[in-house]
Parts: sequence; C-alpha cells; structure tokens
Amino acid sequence: MPDFSFETALIAQGHPRICGVDEVGRGPLAGPVFAAAVVLNPADIPDGLNDSKKLTLRQRQRLAEELSQRAEVGIGSASVEEIDQINILQASHLAMVRAVRALAAPVDHVLVDGNRVPRDLNVPATPIVKGDTRSLSISAASIVAKIRRDLVMCDLAQQFPGYGWETNMGYPTPWHKKALSDLGVTPHHRRSFKPVHNILYQENF
Repeated sequence: MPDFSFETALIAQGHPRICGVDEVGRGPLAGPVFAAAVVLNPADIPDGLNDSKKLTLRQRQRLAEELSQRAEVGIGSASVEEIDQINILQASHLAMVRAVRALAAPVDHVLVDGNRVPRDLNVPATPIVKGDTRSLSISAASIVAKIRRDLVMCDLAQQFPGYGWETNMGYPTPWHKKALSDLGVTPHHRRSFKPVHNILYQENF
C-alpha cells in the first residue's frame, strides 16, 4: 500500500509543499492523455488512496470528490494532435507539466510516477517507479487523472457511438479494433499509433 514516507522525508528537509503527479491514457488508440498534480494536506489525507487501477469505479469517484475538497488539485492534458506531433511519451510529460502549473500556487518538490522527470518541469523532482503504489500523493493524482479522462471519453462516446469508448476508454480492445476497422478512423484517433496508422495506410491504396 502507498504511504506518506517520501513526502514526510522531503518536508523534513524543508520542502513543505509536495505534489504527486501521474498521467493516464498512454495506451489508448483514441483520446487525449491526462495528468493530475495533487498536494495533500498531511493532516487530512482521505482514507483508501491507492493506485487507481486497483480501485473500483465507485471508490475512485468517492476519492476524487474528497480530493477536490480536501487537497489541492491541478489538471493537465495533451491533445491527440500533440500526441501525434511529439509522441506519446513527450505528450504525457507535457500533460504532467501543465498539471503542476495548474496548481493554485508553486510547489517545492514534485514526486513523478515513472522513471523520468519531464524536461520542462522547472521544479525539483523525484521520479518513483510504480509511484502510484508507493506514494499517497501520486496515488491521489492517478485517481484524479483517471476520473477526468474517463469523463472525457464517455462524452466522446456519445458523439462517436460504436467504438465502445464509454467502457474501453479508447484502449485497443477487440471491440474497439473491430469498430475501427468497420467504422473507420475518427478525428479523436491517434494517427501515429500503429493500428490506426495501418488502417489509414490501407485506405490510401
């Protein structure tokens, strides 16, 4: 289970404002990538924070609502166009940077999920592999980012029915890939991703 030990150590070193940042949506064939940055109040941390993938939808919704009231939250995203232009890794980092900058006030240190620190963060940062299972701040960020992205994909599913985005959230499930083949490519599909690129390539011959 994640804990607050990374944050406690940094606070003891004189860095009182710590945020965790995580992204959601690197794997899907469609939709933007989202990131969240969360500054927890050490005296008021919601119970049950964990990697968003290990929580039920109801648990994520409850915790996201609690975090909106009891923590500082910043949201960032990168569009499908940006993903195709700069690649998904750089777009994920861009979303993270935007999430940190969206916080109400600057932070002293950022805990980043993964093994790399976004190049343009301009804040002292520590990458933590599997951080969403180790740091409560990163766990909180993973929950907020997933809830926000899922809402966007459910909205897009209403505009482009048939792809199952309301349940697969744009990930390459068999249903989604079959719909992609049957219905074609939408403006929200990532053209730099191989399954989408291959369909577009075939259409040109």
